[in-house]
Amino acid sequence: MILITGGAGFIGSNLASRLVSSGREVIVFDNLSSGRLENLNAVIGKKKFRFIKGDICDKESINSAMKGVDEVHHLAADPSVKDSAVKPESSFDINVSGSFNVLDAARKNDVKKIVFTSSSTVYGETKILPTPEDHPLVPISNYAASKVACESYISSYASTYGIKGVVLRLANIFGPPSTHGVMFDFYKKLQANPERLEILGNGKQSKSYLYISDCIDAIMLASKKQKKVYDYFNVGSEEMTDVNGIANAMCSVLEVKPKFEYTGGIRGWKGDVVKMLLSSKKIEKLGWKKKVTLKEGIMHYIEWLRITP
Repeated sequence: MILITGGAGFIGSNLASRLVSSGREVIVFDNLSSGRLENLNAVIGKKKFRFIKGDICDKESINSAMKGVDEVHHLAADPSVKDSAVKPESSFDINVSGSFNVLDAARKNDVKKIVFTSSSTVYGETKILPTPEDHPLVPISNYAASKVACESYISSYASTYGIKGVVLRLANIFGPPSTHGVMFDFYKKLQANPERLEILGNGKQSKSYLYISDCIDAIMLASKKQKKVYDYFNVGSEEMTDVNGIANAMCSVLEVKPKFEYTGGIRGWKGDVVKMLLSSKKIEKLGWKKKVTLKEGIMHYIEWLRITP
């Protein structure tokens, strides 16, 4: 049986659907603070699926949910880099203390494996692009620092208690049913006013973007094929696209020609990493390969956004 914390969120709900469709028994544990039950419509009511409303900050709740579980996919988190600068204590409580509760509940219930979705932000600003997994971790945001802390605890719990740990350091993942990120922001702005588009920063921030189905492929593969008691993998496209490029691509699909207006500065917000490109060679050795191009992914995402209230 697999428990997914944060399983009603963007990535978690896609993972839940894939696991259930592959025949696995799945429990989603989510407090619905940002996740939505409608994200799980594809699996709600199915025999091998169960939903528990609960919070990882509640030790008793997560410990109870963990009973009988063999594998945990830990995705529950406060995902906002921007908010982590304004509310650092809240970010720590959810992302670090909450993750510790998940790990300790796994220890107490003899869970065999934990799979953790980390972030490309753990590397901070690096001149080595694409960035390999053995690059030093130098976070520049509180959010990124929380992910580094979680990785460290998973490593220590793997070594101390024999819980197999695998970490996925994700690039910018996009697609349905995401309701955050630069593409969602641009879509909503262009729907409100197709003649003007506000872009945070200077539009030159360059990053790696990966469509959701490719991300789920990587998570499933790493969970299945990881050999060591603890290991970590980058997951992203080895092509870098700047924010202006994303804006132009979306405008092309939407057939609009707005005037771009910039808020200024090299970052979109505090803690924003200006350039990010991950080396995915390590996970590719397991057999993973990106299947969806950036343009195809944007088209799929916009198709979903057009039919979503």
